Amino acid sequence: MKTDLADGQTLKEMFASGTAWLEKSAADINAINVFPVPDGDTGTNMVLTMEFALEEAKLNSDNHVSSVAKSLAHGALMGARGNSGVILSQFFRGLAKELGGKTHFDGGDFARALAEASQTAYKGIVNPVEGTILTVLKDASKAAQEVVKNGTLVSVLEAAVKSAEDSVARTPSLLPVLREAGVVDAGGQGLYVLLDGALQFLKGESHKLQYRRPRLVVAEAALAPRAAQMPTQLETPYGYCTNFVLERQNLNLGKIEKDLKKKGQSLIVTGDDTLVRVHIHSFEPGEILKYATKLGKLHEITINNMNDQYAKFIKMQRERMPAVDIAMVTVATGNGFFELFNSLGNIIIVPGGQTMNPSVRELLQAVESAPSDNIILLPNNKNIMPAAAQVQSLTSKKVKVIPTRNIPQGVAAFLTFDYEMNLEENAQAMKKAINKVKAIEVTRAMRETRLDGLEIRKGQFIAILSDEDLIARADKIGDVILEALGKAGADKAEIVTIYYGAEIKGVEAQEIAQNIRDRYHTEVEVVYGGQPHYNCIISLE
Repeated sequence: MKTDLADGQTLKEMFASGTAWLEKSAADINAINVFPVPDGDTGTNMVLTMEFALEEAKLNSDNHVSSVAKSLAHGALMGARGNSGVILSQFFRGLAKELGGKTHFDGGDFARALAEASQTAYKGIVNPVEGTILTVLKDASKAAQEVVKNGTLVSVLEAAVKSAEDSVARTPSLLPVLREAGVVDAGGQGLYVLLDGALQFLKGESHKLQYRRPRLVVAEAALAPRAAQMPTQLETPYGYCTNFVLERQNLNLGKIEKDLKKKGQSLIVTGDDTLVRVHIHSFEPGEILKYATKLGKLHEITINNMNDQYAKFIKMQRERMPAVDIAMVTVATGNGFFELFNSLGNIIIVPGGQTMNPSVRELLQAVESAPSDNIILLPNNKNIMPAAAQVQSLTSKKVKVIPTRNIPQGVAAFLTFDYEMNLEENAQAMKKAINKVKAIEVTRAMRETRLDGLEIRKGQFIAILSDEDLIARADKIGDVILEALGKAGADKAEIVTIYYGAEIKGVEAQEIAQNIRDRYHTEVEVVYGGQPHYNCIISLE
């Protein structure tokens, strides 16, 4: 940069560069998960939150930094997904507050904005925990303050980035669970990458980023093996759904699939060496088609805006619901759970769950579409709860967010609903009901690790109790379920419900149920959930 005084356009381009850098490392950040389960989504949530922020900023033609910062903050809030996305939205809220009323900003302004961003982020979290993205932001802002007297905008951000990198490396020493798992904090890692990408723009080197990958901070080698990269094919709940047929002689399906994996998500490539059908979700459908046209002729091209598809889905649910005194909105994934909630009564379902956390905007859309001014919102996932909490201040409707951390709690809350009670009475009854529910989630370990005193091998079945404690691992799913139920107190439960996922057959689920009856002499129900990633979700009441 020729001068240290920057405008709103500079702020946009800083964070556009940071987002591009963050997107390159999203899969690796997703893999930094304390539990070795296939649902790491911190990197994805941060990228999607930033995409919303930048889209909002692009619509703003005002070049004053105060106006651009405000747009970034609003976009980040509406697009916030998961805990990391909500904290990121608070980061931009703090930036906007400090940069308010300014046409330009310099190093001192940005250092003060980082400090305000840190304070705002801490205030926005009910129980802030050190050793997370909050600590990394605090350390970065302190470093920026130390050089601000004699520093330029570049030197201020350099200090912040270096401190963020060091802070990420220290997160395992602050959080025992990170130390035991051998990973650093994923949200902190994402913030470091975002700021580093912004710095590269200021230094005039952002054009080089397309040929490089971010250098991520790793836990000390003595702690545990570095987390293996998890599948990148995470479902993106917005963007463009692109479909086409590609025709040419001697097509290479393997190479086409490999190339397109880098350009989008939810990729499906089928066909033979002369005719290939492609389905992919991407933010840049033009880039996909440009690649394909170099290979051959295209037929049956369709491009659908997934935002529009989501809006139509919510509208369809709204049209079939009568006006009610109290309406419910719930988050769920899996055909079985969709059918279950629809069968229980009038409710609007927001598609989402593990790896697919809905944004604040999508939750707000569902609340606004519900046929009542009194809403009960069931997030059904601990990582969706922060986004759900933001909805209350964005609508004129009365919204009660019930802190359901998993699907079994969501079902229990729904079954507690009483049309004779008012909104407050129902909310209190639901909160009491979910506290009586224990949930066990069963999946396969995606990597080797040590957690809660257990040595875990990649591919083993593992069981997690109430989203917090890994309580069992075994080579067979039946064995891990029986052990987990024993530790969770199945012998004292009135009923055990097995919600089996997309990868389990009904016959196998029934066999597991019978083994539970034989071992613990309790009532067992079997319900098809159809959820991805988790073979079984088990409820104890």
